[in-house]
Amino acid sequence: MDSLVSYLHAWGWQDWNPWTFLTIVLMACVTVITRSFFFLSEVPWILPSWAQRGMQYAPIAALAAVVLPEILMTQGVFIHSLADARIYGAIAGAAYFFWRRGSGQAVLGTIIAGMVVYLPLHLGLDW
Repeated sequence: MDSLVSYLHAWGWQDWNPWTFLTIVLMACVTVITRSFFFLSEVPWILPSWAQRGMQYAPIAALAAVVLPEILMTQGVFIHSLADARIYGAIAGAAYFFWRRGSGQAVLGTIIAGMVVYLPLHLGLDW
């Protein structure tokens, strides 16, 4: 343990907590083990039908969890002004997506439509 402490001090970890280090190592082990279950098993895994239906919504839920706070918040606080270019860019992108849903380039067009509205407002009006 003393060699680990001296190694961590050499890397600049003077105020390291052994419990924090143990937690990081154990969480890494849990992550590796849980992600390896699919590779270690020789039996094919079949999800129940309710889980397969739920997995259809996982990408949109993950996207919403990443994108919505970025649109609606600034430095951890909800925006309180309509003079924010992100709102109008998101509205334009969503409008384009719902207008062109089902076509081949809906995602690319959504990005372009949102940026066409966002950039002039952000750069030109400094919103």
